[in-house]
Amino acid sequence: MEWLAGNRIIGTTAERPSASLQSPSVGGWVEVGRTTLGGTSSSIDVSSLDDKRYYMILSDKKFTGNDGGTVVRYNADSGSNYAERFSNNGGSDYSYASIAHHTWGTANVANGGTQFTVGYVANLSSKEKLALSHSTDTNAGGAGSAPDRTEAIGKWTGSNAISAFSDRAYNGNSVIASGSEVVVLGWDPADSHTTNFWEPLASVDASGSSNTLSTSITSKKYLWIQGYTENTSGSVVPRVGNSSLDSGSNYATRLSSNGGSEDLSTSANGITGLTSTTPIFWNMFIINNASNEKLIICHVTRQNTAGAGNAPNRVEVVSKWVNTSNQIDIIGFVSTTGGSTINSNSSMKVWGSN
Repeated sequence: MEWLAGNRIIGTTAERPSASLQSPSVGGWVEVGRTTLGGTSSSIDVSSLDDKRYYMILSDKKFTGNDGGTVVRYNADSGSNYAERFSNNGGSDYSYASIAHHTWGTANVANGGTQFTVGYVANLSSKEKLALSHSTDTNAGGAGSAPDRTEAIGKWTGSNAISAFSDRAYNGNSVIASGSEVVVLGWDPADSHTTNFWEPLASVDASGSSNTLSTSITSKKYLWIQGYTENTSGSVVPRVGNSSLDSGSNYATRLSSNGGSEDLSTSANGITGLTSTTPIFWNMFIINNASNEKLIICHVTRQNTAGAGNAPNRVEVVSKWVNTSNQIDIIGFVSTTGGSTINSNSSMKVWGSN
């Protein structure tokens, strides 16, 4: 085994201890179901799902008609076997019990607007099925309108494992458009497949002397990005683009820090909320359709002042890049003030899938 700079250690597979983790090519999130609409519909139904311990669900929808909110049912159960709690745009919590579905997507999506939801479901047959989701939509469209966001949790009291998932328009005013889709991924501790849905696209570290941390990627419809970033001073903003990072006024963002009031940023030159002079860790999903505004969901932890005596800060971010001609194929952090350097501890990892 060898010690490298920064106290990193490497070794061969044969030198791993027996208790080490499995190879990254074994197990992980596998696609267990997908439905893509060939015409308009009031729901997107995915059936014949494998019984997995956990599901990750990606919902990409476009609407015709107003009030395009969506709800979920499992196993075609329309009985009063659901309960939920949710918040729209950081407002008051709403909670409902003994209802026929639970909330999944944002509410009041404009006619022609798109909605992106990333959700998770714990699927133990002997227990109530617990779900959580985060959603965003394009709102009125364009960089002059900030996207909406919804945080939702729900449960289903069915006694069987989930085998079917239905993402449904909330009322008769909205119709889900052709091309919309739901992808269901499954994970189980016993999995040993080599067909991971999420493909590694890039991994990049900062040089320690640059004002940019960026990476080019192969364009994929679904992107998942994680990073750890810190900078010496000033402001650093994330940007996306096609061939080069877009520094134009083509972004709009909605965010909340520590559960506070919503901050809106429109016609901006990057995604706000992901900069700090202390370290931050962030987790981001992007729906990357070429002909639609690119919707982004991100959760951020800011270290704040070091030490256990100082609580970290949390930031919940939804954003959009309003390009409707190209897919994202480059992602990066860029200093927007003089003298700011992205420190060498900073790194970014990108996964993707179609």
